[in-house]
Amino acid sequence: MQRLPVITAFGGFNPAGRSSFHRGYRRLVLDQLGAAERTDTLSDLAALMGLRTGAEADGALDADMERQVLDRTLVRELEQRFYDYRKCHFHQPAELRSPDGFTFEMSARQLPEPLPADWQVESLGDGRVRVRAGGLSVMLDSYREIPVASAGQLPTGFEPGELYNSRFHPRGLQLAILGASDAVQALGIDWETVVAAAGPDKISVYASSAMSQLDPYGNGGLLQSRLRGNRVSSKQLALGLTSMPADFVNAYVLGSVGTTGAVAGACATYLYNLRAAVEDIRSGRARVAVVGAAEAPLVPEVVDGYTTMGALANIDNLRKIFSGEIDYRRASRPFGENCGFTLGEGTQWAILMDDALALELGATVHGAVANVFVNADGTKKSISAPGPGNYLTVARAMAEARAIVGEESLRRRSFVQAHGSSTPQNRVTESAIFDRLAGAFGIEKWPVCAVKAYLGHTVAAASGDQLITSLGIFARGILPGITTIDRVADDVHHQNLDISLQHSERDAGSLDVAFLNSKGFGGNNATATVLAPHLAESMLAKRHGEKAITEYRRRNEAVTEQSLAYDARASRGDLKAIYRFGEGLVDESDIEMSVDQVTLPGLPSVELPNSNPFDDMV
Repeated sequence: MQRLPVITAFGGFNPAGRSSFHRGYRRLVLDQLGAAERTDTLSDLAALMGLRTGAEADGALDADMERQVLDRTLVRELEQRFYDYRKCHFHQPAELRSPDGFTFEMSARQLPEPLPADWQVESLGDGRVRVRAGGLSVMLDSYREIPVASAGQLPTGFEPGELYNSRFHPRGLQLAILGASDAVQALGIDWETVVAAAGPDKISVYASSAMSQLDPYGNGGLLQSRLRGNRVSSKQLALGLTSMPADFVNAYVLGSVGTTGAVAGACATYLYNLRAAVEDIRSGRARVAVVGAAEAPLVPEVVDGYTTMGALANIDNLRKIFSGEIDYRRASRPFGENCGFTLGEGTQWAILMDDALALELGATVHGAVANVFVNADGTKKSISAPGPGNYLTVARAMAEARAIVGEESLRRRSFVQAHGSSTPQNRVTESAIFDRLAGAFGIEKWPVCAVKAYLGHTVAAASGDQLITSLGIFARGILPGITTIDRVADDVHHQNLDISLQHSERDAGSLDVAFLNSKGFGGNNATATVLAPHLAESMLAKRHGEKAITEYRRRNEAVTEQSLAYDARASRGDLKAIYRFGEGLVDESDIEMSVDQVTLPGLPSVELPNSNPFDDMV
């Protein structure tokens, strides 16, 4: 009997705002909400953006503030807090020559080593020298436009590094701290209680970035320092690693000594980490698994690189689509007439527990992850081109879902979260996969969502965006339409698909299954099967009995109260990020150990293995 990995909390931040309690999801479907729910969503965002604080954070926004919230969230024109895309600094190499040579003065400390062969150096005293040279190789400060002007940016005014002591932390790691903290506080159960119930060795953390930390405080600064005439810092290399989101959360948010890992798979990174978590819980290796990703790719070098590849929606091509003035809010255009994807920044986290532990603790069940399937593409003509692996991941997910929930749920009560990168190639290849498999499984008008239309492509965190949105759909029933396009492109396959351009609302509890699909560079394909909370609770009742469910619901009342208290506080802008730097350090001399167990101070004992797993071979 395998354990069911249930989602007991989630959190994070992206261009739609805070993820916990479906806050960011509601921003996506804002036009479909009633007046009270719309006001609550906008008020929460205004507090997050620093537009209102404290007691002023509640209630309706005036027209000007509402316009600020709407204009400064989701995909939009790149703001200069990142860089000025019209005037990006670079160095122009030049060779200077003169018939009479050059004479100049400089500090002796600035002399290069070794001296060029044609340099003649004369000391002037006081640390100054005069140099005579026949020619000079120089790098001249210059500026040019990077012709990509749209991005999915965190809400304007929300700066994660300002909410804790983030000195020298790359932006991606700031996001990881804030996102994981959001999820842990949304859980509604003190983390020490979780550790005591599960055991310190039965907690897993799987998280990473796909591209490492590339701003000046991470690998970006590491690689630039000497070329810019600066010194490499002692932190840039370590903080630049792709494993740092997991490492930071273990060390500073959870204080975890359990299993940890950072699986990278390009755009499928989140699902790769989710797969590791699901396998741990299903097999019993872990009882709790924290899954996350964080990416902060809005730096000139990354945008320049993707632009050179022809992967991003650039100004010239968007101008052709819009026939004149560009609407940057509609630059990300999955399955419509498009010309490349739009980068975004974000972080998403989920806390999974096995079914028995969730009932024991009274944790709220937001859904369950049945499985995550991964397949490579095999032989490829181009490392960035799509291939056949995604047919396998989607087909395997659909087949297993049918076995779990039945034919009717798959055909009538499921939907798919498309990778939907907004490239011409993706719209054709991914739609063909969905359309052909829908036909094979007898599905008509299969609903297809594509949240990158609103958020951009957050790379490692992209499938986390899909997961969080799906939980919102289960809870609220509104399927976000692809509102950034006017029509489905002619080359998109959709005979068996429902690619809606407007939001569509279903009855609560009418959707059972979400399929999260990701197609990453290099042939990294992944598809996850996520079960709705009403379905997960039904499965729990069948396994554990109605008496256990009744007792669970009683315990859940206090959990819900505590989690809602956090949401109310966070909605006033008081996030209280968890950052335990240097707290609770273990004195290794206090560790107790025997052949049967190891006990760390303040933690339950960890039992050591005492059986031979290969007994039949010895």
